[in-house]
Amino acid sequence: MTLLRKINRVLLLLLVLMVCLLLHSTLLKASSRPKLSDNWKSLGSAVRVPAVRVSEADSVVPVVICASEERIGATMAVINSVYSNTDASVFFYIVTLRDAVKLTRQYIVKTKLKGIKYKIVEFNPMVLKGKVKPDSSRPELLHPLNFVRFYLPLLDIHHKRVIYLDDDVIVQGDIKDLFNMKLKPGHAAAFSTDCDLPSTHEMVRSIGMQTTYMGFLDYRQLKVRDLGIDPRECSFNPGVFVADVSEWKKQKITKQLEKWMEENFRHNIYSSAMAGGVATPPMLIVFHDKYTTLDPLWHVRHMGWSPDARYSESFLQEAHLLHWNGPFKPWSHPAVHLDLWEKWFIPDPSRKFSLVRPESDS
Repeated sequence: MTLLRKINRVLLLLLVLMVCLLLHSTLLKASSRPKLSDNWKSLGSAVRVPAVRVSEADSVVPVVICASEERIGATMAVINSVYSNTDASVFFYIVTLRDAVKLTRQYIVKTKLKGIKYKIVEFNPMVLKGKVKPDSSRPELLHPLNFVRFYLPLLDIHHKRVIYLDDDVIVQGDIKDLFNMKLKPGHAAAFSTDCDLPSTHEMVRSIGMQTTYMGFLDYRQLKVRDLGIDPRECSFNPGVFVADVSEWKKQKITKQLEKWMEENFRHNIYSSAMAGGVATPPMLIVFHDKYTTLDPLWHVRHMGWSPDARYSESFLQEAHLLHWNGPFKPWSHPAVHLDLWEKWFIPDPSRKFSLVRPESDS
């Protein structure tokens, strides 16, 4: 009997030791996981997480789009156009500032968009301190949300690949075709080059739009010339792109972009007086010769650079995505091809956002 008790005690001791070893191993793994620094923790926080699973295994097409209070109706038009033209499972990451969180949520739940899968992510503009200086030529280009595209891997987003869309676009094609495009090895993103379609060239000539690096960077600056980029080289537009988030992290793209923002803050190597404002030039520098080219029909742009210059109707019908980049937006007046945009507009249930049309001018 005594021998049996001794055996039981030994077995119990072994069991306790095994439990202790398992607990120690679990704690060690948890403590070794990489953590964001305190600065990045506050960058983007989830405001609303719907009761849906979001993972790579779900074959979700993740779309990132910003929603500013003053242009909230534009964001909802983009979402409606994407959602209405695909049978894919799209998940929208709607990035906004604190003052527009409630408005964004109400716009969705009180309209036909209540069926979409989404998460509202609050962006902390303090991350831009010391990187963006006031500029009076086009102040709208200095809005904090214009720089969200720089920080994609640091937001509350858990995907290896995402699509980023500006709020002044309309998607006419199936978004999963854009999402499934192939990126070249080592490329963190795919953009539209400004030297693609003949129809775009005609538009550019008619409005005097810049399509080279000369239009975005100040080549009088030694730091710009030292980059070794030919000023006549074609630029690209970062208002629509597909991003490989894993590659973005690996190449520390965000850190590189911040470096050039800080450089401009100190030495004015570009400004919003130039063609692309202050969000495009850092992208042009960091991604120079390191991006895959999008199918041109997935980014037909320059539609907001003139209230008169128009594309042919047949060409617009072929386009998968339309972009009113420039000062003449389709929710304002004057602007071109309003019917194509307004088709997807959903009236604001709070009535804070409204269209500007000739008959409603005071």
